[in-house]
Amino acid sequence: MKKSYFILNNGRLRRKNNTLYFENDEGTKIIPVNDVEDLKIYGELDINTNTLNFLAQNKIPAHIFNYYGYYSGSFFPREKLVSGYLIIKQVEHYLNDKERIYIARELIYSASYNIIKNIKQHQAKHVELKEYVERIQALRDKLVNAFDIPTIMGVEGNIRNIYYETFDIITNKRFSFSERVKRPPNNPMNAMISFGNSLLYTAVLSEIYNTQLNPAVSFLHEPVERRFSLSLDIAEIFKPIIIDRLIFRMVNDRIIQEDDFMKDVNYCYLNEKGRKKYLKEFDEKMNSTIHHKNLDKNVSYKTLIRLELYKLIKHITGMEKYEGFKMWW
Repeated sequence: MKKSYFILNNGRLRRKNNTLYFENDEGTKIIPVNDVEDLKIYGELDINTNTLNFLAQNKIPAHIFNYYGYYSGSFFPREKLVSGYLIIKQVEHYLNDKERIYIARELIYSASYNIIKNIKQHQAKHVELKEYVERIQALRDKLVNAFDIPTIMGVEGNIRNIYYETFDIITNKRFSFSERVKRPPNNPMNAMISFGNSLLYTAVLSEIYNTQLNPAVSFLHEPVERRFSLSLDIAEIFKPIIIDRLIFRMVNDRIIQEDDFMKDVNYCYLNEKGRKKYLKEFDEKMNSTIHHKNLDKNVSYKTLIRLELYKLIKHITGMEKYEGFKMWW
């Protein structure tokens, strides 16, 4: 199985003998090109056009992250799977209000189900969480009568706000978390959420690249310049499943500590040690498997994302009604 390669240190990436070499003062590491799903680059990297052409020939995207570990941009090879028919259908579903609303509503309906599932997982230990489940379920029920994007986004925002109130309870206030702050994150919990969401965004983006979908045409989020908004759409479903559960485990198992962050008055980010811990846990999570009850076989979390994209393709092409993924474990 191909996998993501994380380049955390400064150095040089070059092609040699039809494979990739990462070099710096500490030595040389071979990156077998046939094993690479995508590259996630966090260090300062020297790279030439010969290497970029080699990445393109092997259909390997490279995602670039800034000093603080947040997504900056991507190098994408020329699209390897192109379907004019699917692009037309995808745009038609965006332009048709009824079709767009159906997909957008289903995305949030599924995401909120997964949020409730997360809270219920901790309810036996924290009985007070029952109230939050009821409040979120009441909002979730309102999605049935949501017939425009602002209303759906408003419901989603209210659900998220209630959900974030549970984080201190679930994690026993190890990292105090009062509200969601993004730019910049102001405490360790916000830093972990932002860092994880950025990782998930690029993971979804890489999976979209392996389908015939266009990442710029979305349904819940407005398509805008300089953003692959379909990745944001699909990430909504998988944030509770992958990122939030990962954060709860890392905090409760004390994998992440106070000294894994760099802080100032106005910001808080994971430091190099903290990022390495987070990336290790994320990579293991994405490559771990669950038994898929419909397929009756084990699939990785990475594969779950691609299967979701295939379901969307079937809906857009009129083969099968789309129903967002809801976790059962």
